[in-house]
Amino acid sequence: MKTLVLYTMNGCPHCVELKKLLNNESIKFVERDIDENKEEYDLFVKLTESEFVPAFMLCGDDYKDTEFFVPDKSFKNIFEAVDLIKKRIL
Repeated sequence: MKTLVLYTMNGCPHCVELKKLLNNESIKFVERDIDENKEEYDLFVKLTESEFVPAFMLCGDDYKDTEFFVPDKSFKNIFEAVDLIKKRIL
């Protein structure tokens, strides 16, 4: 099973809405505020070449199984993000 790690930013309406949709679908996630976890998020940005949020990764048991997802590259809107997550973890 994969762990969903969701990168968010305080005051981001898309982040709030995505969390709400995930909760409505009973999809568990680990929230990582980008300001409180700057070093971790900087590494994520380096790997994905994107600074946009909400962004997320799906972590498997092995680091090789980790997948990265960012807005405008992996999904167009938060509804697509939820569908993507559901297909990969449910």
